[in-house]
Amino acid sequence: MNTARTVYDPGDLGCCWCSTVVRPLSLLLGGALLLAVGAAVVAAAGPGPSTWVNDLTPITAADWDYDKAAHLIERAGFGATPDEIERLAAMTPAAAVDELVNYTSVDNTGVAEFSPSPIWDPGMDPFPKSRADAVRIARATGSSMGVAMLPEGEPRRLQPVVNKFFYGLRSNAIETQRLALWFAERMLTTRRPLEEKLTLFWHGHFATGNGKVRDTRMMLRQHEMLRANAAGSFRNLLVGILTDPAMLVYLDNGENRRGHPNENFGRELLELFTMGVGNYTEEDIREAARAFTGWTNDVLEFRFDAASHDDGEKTFLGRTGAFNGEEIIDIILDAPVTAEFISAKLYRFFVREEIDAATRTALGATFRDGGYELRPLLRRMFLSRDFYSPASYASQIKSPAHLVVSTYRKLGLTTLPTIPDFGRLTGRLGQTLFNPPNVAGWAGGRTWITPALLLERGNLFREVLFPDRDGFWAPDRSLPGLYARVGERIEQGMNITAATQEGDAESSLLADRDEDYNTRYGGYMGYVMAYDRLTLVPRQTADLDLARLVAEAGATTVEEIVDHFVRRFLRVPVDRAARTVLVERLRDELGADRIPSSRPQVERALRSLLYVILSSPEYQLA
Repeated sequence: MNTARTVYDPGDLGCCWCSTVVRPLSLLLGGALLLAVGAAVVAAAGPGPSTWVNDLTPITAADWDYDKAAHLIERAGFGATPDEIERLAAMTPAAAVDELVNYTSVDNTGVAEFSPSPIWDPGMDPFPKSRADAVRIARATGSSMGVAMLPEGEPRRLQPVVNKFFYGLRSNAIETQRLALWFAERMLTTRRPLEEKLTLFWHGHFATGNGKVRDTRMMLRQHEMLRANAAGSFRNLLVGILTDPAMLVYLDNGENRRGHPNENFGRELLELFTMGVGNYTEEDIREAARAFTGWTNDVLEFRFDAASHDDGEKTFLGRTGAFNGEEIIDIILDAPVTAEFISAKLYRFFVREEIDAATRTALGATFRDGGYELRPLLRRMFLSRDFYSPASYASQIKSPAHLVVSTYRKLGLTTLPTIPDFGRLTGRLGQTLFNPPNVAGWAGGRTWITPALLLERGNLFREVLFPDRDGFWAPDRSLPGLYARVGERIEQGMNITAATQEGDAESSLLADRDEDYNTRYGGYMGYVMAYDRLTLVPRQTADLDLARLVAEAGATTVEEIVDHFVRRFLRVPVDRAARTVLVERLRDELGADRIPSSRPQVERALRSLLYVILSSPEYQLA
């Protein structure tokens, strides 16, 4: 990272809080690391001894403290306020883990259900696979997606059909952004943090993207199925996802028919969902695909098409029979490698990237012996000494969703800020909920960090702490550049062809080569029609009062405030040099050693201090 160019200037935003240039602490220290566990100033127990690495023995009450409770809720959830951590620390470790793992007993009625926009009408089912498909249907039948062609003699006879197709694309894409906001709100406000953390894990494991599915209803149903089974039976999860319409569409299993098997479903089932590469053959993939022929959907419902199912004899993982899909699942679950593969993936998500062979085998045995129930496996991981060892403690790079949500939770927010937009924040860092990069999901770990992304992460919370309402671009109400220009030209009185021209005339004509419709105009009208039906996202900045937050903590001097912020937001202590920089910076901002009476001055200084801490590379670690 080239720290010489890493300058953060909230003053650029024209916000009332902003009057100074804010630089990350690594830059203020001349590029030195912010943290050094062995040179602590803020007292902290931290991780257990190095002998705990790979030790699955349960942690005892004598070893339990605030820091280990904070580590637990950071990993099994999305972090917490000091009061919430103190509550967990006052329990035994077994009681704290049980409360998180057995979350169905926790009342969560205050968390809102998703309220869909009225964007879908019956004529849109089934939605065409492409604009060309929509046009073909209209030419053959006179209508498509419930919209009729214009009468003979009318110009651009297919324009209403093309408009409706783009309306379907645009409305579902934006509605999916609303769905992601709702999921983020659940992560923030839930009283069952592990439920949402597991749902996020399974969303990445059984990765499905609305960019291909193009139906938010399907994505919501899949999401609800994942949450309902998140800590239960892995077999139920497998059956649920393999009969899920969104996944069936995403992996093209509607095209998997007797005599013409499509291997997508069988390959991803073995490679990504259950066993991992190297534990099956290409023949196993083909035979599994045959077993899932006929598994399809009627829009939102699973349907088994017996006529297209291959009920012949198959040989799969060394067994022979006329297997169907569920029997294939059971054969997969009989293989010990399946329990080890899933256990290891959960371990990498919750504990750390590296897992040794003995730990992998032991956790796999726990999972398999427990009938593939997830709770016994999770409980063993979260109670193990290994989970609290130096190798696991504060060693995980936060995913973008975790980074943003955990910051909001540590700030004590109870409502998700929508200025800046959550999806744009996480998307800039490489994670867009409900649109993973591919069927393998997000790789995670070190892939979250590149030189460019580290710079982006350092700047991330500027818009949260120093929001700019006037310059905010609302993705659910703002036309992208090309379509904004089309709308402006039409408002100026231009005809469709002239309004949609971009670049030289020849390329513009190519874009409009079919006289029955104009594609660019259809794209523009898709947004216009979508905005007319989509539910508006309420926009609000973070409800922050850092002066109140430090007052409630009893911090009145600059040193007490710095220590409180470090303790609240970082999982490892700062060294003396870093603490000195923070203290001197806050003292300069306040012009005093104690909090003065001018609250705007205090709030500005506190936000500046917090921004420095949140900008540090080490804040990226959980």
